[in-house]
Amino acid sequence: MVGSIRVGVLGGGYWGRNLVRNFFELGALKWICDVDTSALREFQSKYNGISVTTDYHEVLEDDEVDAVVIATPAAMHYEHAVESMKHGKDVFVEKPLALNLSQGKEITVMAAAKGVVLMVGHILEYHPAVKRLKEIVGSGELGEVRYVYSNRLNLGKVRHEENILWSFAPHDISIISGLIGAPLETVSASAGCYLRSDIADVTVTNLTFTGGVRSHIFVSWLHPYKEMRLVVIGDRKMAVFNDAVPEEKLVIYDKSIEWEADRPVARQESEVSVTLEKKEPMREECAHFLDCVRNRLKPLTGGENALNVLQVLHACELSIEQGGAPISLQEIHQ
Repeated sequence: MVGSIRVGVLGGGYWGRNLVRNFFELGALKWICDVDTSALREFQSKYNGISVTTDYHEVLEDDEVDAVVIATPAAMHYEHAVESMKHGKDVFVEKPLALNLSQGKEITVMAAAKGVVLMVGHILEYHPAVKRLKEIVGSGELGEVRYVYSNRLNLGKVRHEENILWSFAPHDISIISGLIGAPLETVSASAGCYLRSDIADVTVTNLTFTGGVRSHIFVSWLHPYKEMRLVVIGDRKMAVFNDAVPEEKLVIYDKSIEWEADRPVARQESEVSVTLEKKEPMREECAHFLDCVRNRLKPLTGGENALNVLQVLHACELSIEQGGAPISLQEIHQ
């Protein structure tokens, strides 16, 4: 591929405008598509030389467009991803890849068959704190990982096309699966629907991995304050990633439980804030996508990663329907 990579962004709303900014600053933005004409006028005044449209087919039919970035509502991801690939475009699609497992499988199979790059926007995988945390866990500094839990809580933004599980939990499913590294065996989940009877506002998910490591994920958009915290419990040390604070986002706690005369005793030593690179996760994510398109590389958060997340979400939905019964991931894979 000769010259600069050119992308079209579908969806310039709450999240899409951030992608628009980053791809423009990276010198790759050619098109912006949105149904809101006033938003398009604003984009045109802000980003010189950019083409705008309310019809995404204009973007797909432009032979100069190498890749399509999909930030439309989740219910439209499947249609837009499939149509983009039919036109031979590489695809970046915001999470979730699709709103059901069968559509997610179809997208990933199609991407492989057509030889296009498929990347999904699991943005926290590109966060300097998460990258460093994975290095720390991999080095054995925390010892053997025993338990991981995460809270992703806020008051809003309430969505209508997907529930809180599909909106918030994909981040943590992706990170936790990568941190633990072992196959996921069973999933159980419970949900509460308080604003609408058909859309969950609060869910708690329990994960059990091969080897006995467990995890839970608590997500809610009915919470009085914002919390985005991931805690990793090792048998030597513990780590906390707190993305809701401006500084000291990753802290290592030299704490553990030791046995003295057959009694558990808490050992508490130092707390160390980990120095992190000053990099914007979305900028890293967008640059990675462009690099994958340019050099035909496999993305860090490609179709396989996204499909694994969809399989867990699907298992969670089955568990919720069955009153919290554990669901085997082996059955989902079959």
